[in-house]
Amino acid sequence: MKLHTPSASIGLLAVLLGLLLNTRPSLGDPVDFTRDIRPILSDKCFACHGPDAKHRKAKLRLDEKENVFADRDGYRIVVPGNPQDSELFALITAEDAGDLMPPTKSGKKLSRAEIDLIKRWIEQGAKWQQHWSLVSPKLPAVPKVKHAGQARNAIDRFLLAKLESKNLKFQKEADKRTLIRRVTFALTGLPPTPEEINAFIKDTSPNAYEKLVDRLLASPHYGEHMGRFWLDAARYGDTHGLHLDNYREMWAYRDYVINAFNNNKSFKQFTIEQLAGDLMPKPTQEQLIATGFNRAHVTTSEGGSIAEE
Repeated sequence: MKLHTPSASIGLLAVLLGLLLNTRPSLGDPVDFTRDIRPILSDKCFACHGPDAKHRKAKLRLDEKENVFADRDGYRIVVPGNPQDSELFALITAEDAGDLMPPTKSGKKLSRAEIDLIKRWIEQGAKWQQHWSLVSPKLPAVPKVKHAGQARNAIDRFLLAKLESKNLKFQKEADKRTLIRRVTFALTGLPPTPEEINAFIKDTSPNAYEKLVDRLLASPHYGEHMGRFWLDAARYGDTHGLHLDNYREMWAYRDYVINAFNNNKSFKQFTIEQLAGDLMPKPTQEQLIATGFNRAHVTTSEGGSIAEE
């Protein structure tokens, strides 16, 4: 859960920057199905052609490889290497409003850039990939760069390789006042105090930044800040969310999440306890509280309205 070392925290920030630099492939670059195509299909197509059988149209699923490439009585949704023979491309570029996908009434519309990405994906062979969560991560080879002297570590090389591909280069290193402001916001969500800024500026030791990161990771505000994102994803609320929106006791679950980050609980244990803490052998009170995750959603509080509630 917690970043174990200062270098890990620096690395995470660098990787996030790398992702921002790599949101869309340039012309000539390979189109990645997981990064570039599946998000488009999920956002614009899966509502009618996804896993929900009740809302599925034309018995077509675009979330399954077999459906996408199957022979459908003389035509295929996707013909690798040939967008012109691919029904998918024909439908998303149809001039007739009655044939165009997604339908106008759906409120969804593919941008020209999205259509181009799908076309390039098909032209490049329509390589299919499993969802990233089902693929074992592998360490990529560290790229070669023209200005290797600017890179202090392997992560810098990944960033520099992308920058060089776009004829860009590193900015000069930020001053200490800027650095402490950035990292304090990133790890605690709060600005540094004047006293903290002055102490960091006066610290001339070679590991001054590493000591700063360690101090921030040890702060209770770290868990409060990181916990906010998890609680948002879990749909945490101190009220029911519907009708009278009455108050409900949920603060103990909130504190569990904050403490989990501050105590560096493993992500595996963190998720198991929230999904099924009450089913663990001799569950502790903390593990029982963790199952508040299953309650952190909008509820009607009306007997019989929703059986599961």
